[in-house]
Amino acid sequence: MKFKKAILYSVLVLGAVSVSAQEIAYDFTPHWYVQGQFGGQHTLGEVSFKNLNSLNAQLGVGYEFTPVVGARLSVNGWQSKGGTTVFKVNPNDEVMWKWNYVAPAVDLTVNLSNWFGGYKYDRVCSFGVFAGLGANVGFKNDDAPNAQNTLVNTYGYVDPMKYLWNGTKAHLLGRFGCTADFRLSDAVSLGIELAANTLSDKYNSKRAGNTDWYFNALAGVKINLGGTYTTRVIAVPAPVTNAAETVVEKIVEKPVEVVKVVREPIRRDIFFKINSTVISEVEGVKVQDIADYLKKYPESKVSVSGYADAGTGNDKINDRLAAQRAEKVMNVLVQQYGISVDRISYESHGSRVQPFQENNKNRVTICIAE
Repeated sequence: MKFKKAILYSVLVLGAVSVSAQEIAYDFTPHWYVQGQFGGQHTLGEVSFKNLNSLNAQLGVGYEFTPVVGARLSVNGWQSKGGTTVFKVNPNDEVMWKWNYVAPAVDLTVNLSNWFGGYKYDRVCSFGVFAGLGANVGFKNDDAPNAQNTLVNTYGYVDPMKYLWNGTKAHLLGRFGCTADFRLSDAVSLGIELAANTLSDKYNSKRAGNTDWYFNALAGVKINLGGTYTTRVIAVPAPVTNAAETVVEKIVEKPVEVVKVVREPIRRDIFFKINSTVISEVEGVKVQDIADYLKKYPESKVSVSGYADAGTGNDKINDRLAAQRAEKVMNVLVQQYGISVDRISYESHGSRVQPFQENNKNRVTICIAE
């Protein structure tokens, strides 16, 4: 049976295709740590700098309550030195003495890298500050009476060591400092620490009319007890496929259908929070839209362009953020959805190009697939 020439048009029904997608999130876990450090100390005084240096060591145990705030109990100690220049006789003569001490203290610690840069479980280098209170317990101050006798008998001073103490003496201690930790693994990191310690004028046995100070420079190892983070799987909702128009052409004798698919370009704008390169759950759906399009049309390609807003930061920071935002989207397409890197072109415009009038919308990666 013969049929007349005819053109039949039909529109495919819009439908949803369920695609399983997952993303790994890293959540901070409160944890304990132990710490051992070794270094040097300088006690502030009026004699030559090199003559007031001594060895120093510190042991500590701490707890990280949040990615930013923690607390630490430390025990610092070894030796302090004091001295005076004999101005009355010869300014080049120096009378020295030394004593031992142990100084327990409780510190409040603040991780500046997590505070300003957001928590990252695998950050290589972290910077922080701390401040605390404690007690400095001095002992073996045997050199000080000998120095007193030298000043009196040799140089003619009258009672030069007005705060001379013997036996064991405790002084209230206040301290503050900064730290830098370098991550080797989730359990182990190496670190350096600089600390300034202030005490009463009576610490070094000599009255000066101001508080006494000593400074510590330490390096050591920190060992985390237990894991510092946990992982969880975030399910990304499946997207809705676009409808396509189907044209049925030319039927001769037998109903042979020739289907022509009209392909429209697709654009998705993936927005980011300020100073962030993390793709949120909501924005992740848009990345999956691009991946589904590329899988549906194997000959299609996608351009990925990263941006940063001009209202915050500077060119150096914004160039880095824009590039990382574009790279993050590209990595998700390649690693999570299996899109060939040959089908992706990406670039970074920093904050020099602003695709949107609203400043906050320019924290974006724009993807156009066609």
